[in-house]
Amino acid sequence: MTINKRGDDDYFNRLFSYFQEQFKGQIKHITPIRKKVYLVETSKKKYILKGYSSYKKLKLQETFTSTLRKEGFLDTYVFDYPAGTKPLVHEGLYFGCIEYLEPHPVSFSYKTKGERKEGLQLLREFHQVTSGFEQRYRTLIPNADLLGKWKDRAQYFSSQRPLLESFLKRDVIDELMEWAYWSMEGMEKNKDYFTKKPYVILHGDVAHHNFLRSASGKLMLIDFDLIGIGPDSVDFLQYANRILPFMQWSYGDLKRYPFFKNKMEDLAFLYSLAYPADIFREWNRIIKDKSYIHSRQSRQVYDLTVGQWSLRRQFFKILKKRIKVE
Repeated sequence: MTINKRGDDDYFNRLFSYFQEQFKGQIKHITPIRKKVYLVETSKKKYILKGYSSYKKLKLQETFTSTLRKEGFLDTYVFDYPAGTKPLVHEGLYFGCIEYLEPHPVSFSYKTKGERKEGLQLLREFHQVTSGFEQRYRTLIPNADLLGKWKDRAQYFSSQRPLLESFLKRDVIDELMEWAYWSMEGMEKNKDYFTKKPYVILHGDVAHHNFLRSASGKLMLIDFDLIGIGPDSVDFLQYANRILPFMQWSYGDLKRYPFFKNKMEDLAFLYSLAYPADIFREWNRIIKDKSYIHSRQSRQVYDLTVGQWSLRRQFFKILKKRIKVE
């Protein structure tokens, strides 16, 4: 993170002074990692400080990670406050103090089959554990509404068409919307699939950066800000969408994973695979925060959209053919 503006610089200085006071002068360095997240190095150890918009959200994260550990899922972090540290509240943010997991020199990614299988296995273990206590969290976290979220995402993308046409050809936008409408129509016809039990607690954001390879080589699952309740298929759909670009959008290769082979017997899962979740997510994000004015950000999302266009189109055709056969 680079401090470019005077206001950011002043905020960081105030934050540093506040943390220094709370940690009783032990802090040697503070390094911004991303918005609201800081690496704090004291004279004794390192911590991650993460800001939450409310005390309720912070306590949910503390409680959930504690429950995970108690129920046997140890491949994650714990909240770890230095002795005597008061609640950390600074300018409207509630900061959780998380143990620092020393990362491996080679970070986790979805580039290799071995890593994709390893991440999939860890996610399955997470679901197996959370299935045992999801009932305790039903009043604390929301039920997943994948179709509703994707409808909103498609609607926003479509509403930004005049701006999108500055970057994408009209026929590309038309085809993306065709994929999305076909997918959502099929999901609507089979909507019971996304609400049927058994339920687990869903991670909600299985991007590669939420899998952390520790210095010892062990894979850890982190960042539970988007947890929800629902069938495990919701997480695995997102996982499939994340890994398919590294598999050249190969329907056959995806089905060779034993777990996905079973999921791909369901029409609802096949319909959902057609939805261009990643493309809509990234265009909507840069439009909302206006980062599309920077050529680097818009170029990255443009490349995501058209870089594997023919492969994605072929993948969509296979899905339609498979569903017609079924």
